[in-house]
Amino acid sequence: MKRVVSPSAQGPGNANSSKRDPSRLVPDPVPNDALSDPGFSQDVIGWQRLHGRHSLPWQNTRDAYRIWLSEIMLQQTQVAAVIPYYLKFLSRFPTVAMLASAPADEVMAHWSGLGYYSRARNLHRCAQQVVALHGGIFPDDPALLAELPGIGRSTAAAIAAFSYGTRAAILDGNVKRVFARVFGVDTYPGEKKTEEQLWRLAVALLPQAAPSSTSLSASLVDVKSALPASEQVPGESGLQARVQAYTQGLMDLGATLCSRSRPACERCPLAGRCVALATGRVAELPVRKPKKATPQKYAVMLVVTDGDAVLLSQRPDSGIWGGLLSLPELDGFNEPEHDAAETAVVRTEREASIARVLAPFGEVAACERLQPFSHGFTHFKLHVVPYRVRLARRVAGIGQTQSVWVSMDKIGNAPLPAPVKKLLLALFGNDDLFATARASASGAV
Repeated sequence: MKRVVSPSAQGPGNANSSKRDPSRLVPDPVPNDALSDPGFSQDVIGWQRLHGRHSLPWQNTRDAYRIWLSEIMLQQTQVAAVIPYYLKFLSRFPTVAMLASAPADEVMAHWSGLGYYSRARNLHRCAQQVVALHGGIFPDDPALLAELPGIGRSTAAAIAAFSYGTRAAILDGNVKRVFARVFGVDTYPGEKKTEEQLWRLAVALLPQAAPSSTSLSASLVDVKSALPASEQVPGESGLQARVQAYTQGLMDLGATLCSRSRPACERCPLAGRCVALATGRVAELPVRKPKKATPQKYAVMLVVTDGDAVLLSQRPDSGIWGGLLSLPELDGFNEPEHDAAETAVVRTEREASIARVLAPFGEVAACERLQPFSHGFTHFKLHVVPYRVRLARRVAGIGQTQSVWVSMDKIGNAPLPAPVKKLLLALFGNDDLFATARASASGAV
């Protein structure tokens, strides 16, 4: 592998410090020759040129900020879902400096609905560190990128490859699936030993220093020339262009052809070397993670209103929906009785709990139980019973620094978890959408 000195080492005052100088390339240790196969990368590059994706909003640029932003948003999120968030986010924060200086709650508000909110917190911290430690320029060394918040080894390699042509291996979920099928890896990719094996493959299969055919070399001239003139890097080598095309090709293969279900093997450039296809195991590979029972969690949320305002609480930075605003919750309800009709005893206990929790904000005038709903997370399922609560008289909420009253017309832009925002918008937009869930007339609270 070859690397260049990081732009940060050149000094933040150099306006051209993000440009790569081929004269400063230094060789890295040679990968395992037994795993090397130049034809693999050539097949991927040739396919990507003709059939890969070339018009996504974050393509056809060498702007490391835009590439980094897209890579973070695309973690565990599909392209179609990311595009509108990416465009909106970039419109508000067009540079890493503007993102770094923005208030945290504004960053979270623009991320709201995209999920996996730790990504947004790390995104903000990363921007601040890039400005403070690297003069506002993302390093071209994957090792330095991986030291920044929210950037792992594969993401660092992708950023370096697309921004600077750095020869570094990626191994995201799509690439793991491609490798597992092509090479017949019959153990779970998430196991440490298997993942190490896949990383060795990823490094060994990187494009070599020179193409083996003039036709491939000519095709990569087209790949490079497709960039706008302002984005073409003076002195960029053929190897750098191949690395970029190969990296994008692997991603495209996993996303469009070698998909989890209904893979299009008949159109895959790697079909002739695919072990899974040859042995009839495409549906079986990669090996699935051993199944465990999905944990079930339960919560009681309070929709507390006073006039045209609703009470929201700041969630801790760690845990689900970290750093977002959400509805106040009752503690200690961990049983599935939420899904059943309330008994008189449960109703009385809950009335007392609601009054106690909301005492710092005012006296409860009335409350009613709304329709329960569930929300699935990666590792568990959350069941929520919401209550609509109206205060008779609102007080200042002494000592409640993590709570805020938000006008109902501001809910749409507030940094709220998607299911909470959906609940509030539906509730205040059309009360009929949320009929109270009473087992009988006597079930009113």
